[in-house]
Amino acid sequence: MSQAPDASASEPTAAPARHPVDEVLPPARLGLLGLQHVLVMYTGCVTVPLVFGAATKLGTSTIGLLINADLLVAGLVTLLQALGIGKVLGVRLPVVAGATFTAVTPMILIAGEYGMQAVYGSMIAAGVFGLLIAVPFARAVRFFPPLVSGSVITVIGLSLIGVAAGLIAGQDPTAKDYAAPSHLALAGGIVLLIVLVNRFTSGFLSQLGVLIGLIVGTLVAVPMGLTDFSSVGGADWFGLASPFHFGAPHFPVAAVISMCVVMLVTFTESTADMLAVGDMTGRPLSQRDLARGLAADGVSGIFGGIMNGFLDTVFAQNVGLVGMTKVRSRYVAAVAGGILVVLALIPRLGEIVASLPGPVIGGAGLVMFATVTSVGINTLRTVEFEGTSNLLIVAVSIGVGMLPVVAPSFYHAFPTWAQIIGGSAITSTTVAAFLLNLLFNHSTRGKKAEAEPGPA
Repeated sequence: MSQAPDASASEPTAAPARHPVDEVLPPARLGLLGLQHVLVMYTGCVTVPLVFGAATKLGTSTIGLLINADLLVAGLVTLLQALGIGKVLGVRLPVVAGATFTAVTPMILIAGEYGMQAVYGSMIAAGVFGLLIAVPFARAVRFFPPLVSGSVITVIGLSLIGVAAGLIAGQDPTAKDYAAPSHLALAGGIVLLIVLVNRFTSGFLSQLGVLIGLIVGTLVAVPMGLTDFSSVGGADWFGLASPFHFGAPHFPVAAVISMCVVMLVTFTESTADMLAVGDMTGRPLSQRDLARGLAADGVSGIFGGIMNGFLDTVFAQNVGLVGMTKVRSRYVAAVAGGILVVLALIPRLGEIVASLPGPVIGGAGLVMFATVTSVGINTLRTVEFEGTSNLLIVAVSIGVGMLPVVAPSFYHAFPTWAQIIGGSAITSTTVAAFLLNLLFNHSTRGKKAEAEPGPA
C-alpha cells in the first residue's frame, strides 16, 4: 500500500523574519531619515575642526580643508559601522560617527610642541593601537551592565544640554544679543513644533519631527536676520584635500602616548553609545560585535591621520534620534554616511548646512539630548536597587561625571592626561561607575555581602 506524499515536504519553508536593524526601507524614507541624522550631527562634527583650526591659527582655506576631511572620515566610518566588513570591522547598527572633542586639547598641545606632522602621525599611531586593543577592550563588556551603561547614558544627555543652551543663547555672555528673547522664542517654537508633530501625527511623518523643526525653524529665522548664506557663493563645488597635506607624519613618543590615551577615552564613549543602541534596537551586542565597532573607531584614527581629519566616536546625538524616531534600520545610518561623503566632496553643500542658525540647531538639539538622558533613566529602571549598593554607585557616578559640566575648569591644575580623563563628563562617569561596580558587585567582599540574607 503506497503512502500518500507528505504535503508538508512540498510546502515552501517560510523565510525567517528580517530583524528591523537589517530592514531596507523605501528609498524616499531612507533618504529623508538619513538626512535627518546628518542635520542632527553636522554642527557638532564640524565644530571640532573649527575650534582646532582657530586655536592653532590656521588660515581660513586650511580650516575649510580640515572640515572637508572631517566629513569624509566621518562618512566613511559611519558606512563602515553600518554595513561592516566581514567579521572584522563595523558594529552593524544604526550608529553615526563624528569627530570627538576628546582629542581637541591634546591635538592643540601637540601642534604647539611638535607641529602638525606630529598631530597626524600620533593619530595614525593611536589608530593602530585602537585596532590592537579592540578585542581585549570588548571583553570587558560584562562589566558594563545596565547599572554602568544607564549611568553613563544619563550623563551623556545631561552634559550635552549645555551645548544646546550655548547654541540657543550664544557663547559670549557679554554680547549684545546674548540670550535674546527672540532667539529663545525661536528655539522654544521648534521644541513645541517637534512635540506637536509627535503628538498629532503618526507613522513616517511622526519620525520626521526633528527634520521638520529644523526646516521650519530656518525659514522663520530668515526674516529675523539670523541666517547668513553669504559664504555659500564663494565655496567650491568640488574639493578634497590630498593625503598628508602637512607633510610626512612624525611620531614623537609623548605625542603618541597622549593620543593613545585619547583612543581609550573614545572607546569608553563609543562603548556606552553602542550598548545603548543595541538595547534600543533589540539587538544586544556580543563581545565580537562590540570589538568590530571599536575597531572601526581605530580605523578612524588611521583614516584621519592620512586624510588630515580627526578621531571619530559614535555620536550621542544620533543615539537620541534612534530612540526618538524608533527607526532601527542600519541602512538609514549608511545613507547618512553617504551624504557625509558627498558633503565632503562638495564644500558648497556643506556651507549651506553649516549656515543653519544656532537657535534652530539648539532647539532641536535640546529635545535630542534630553531624549538621551531619558534613555539612560529608562535603562536604570532595570537595575535592582533594593538591598544593594547600586543606588550609591549611580549617585557617585553621576555626581563625579557632572563636575566638569558645571565647573569646566575643575581639573585645570592637573596634568594634561588627567584633564583628558577627568574633564570629560562621559569618561569620568564611565570610570567611576565601572570601578564602583567592580568594588561592590564583582569583588569577593561584595559577592559575599550579596549572598548573606538581609534582616527580616
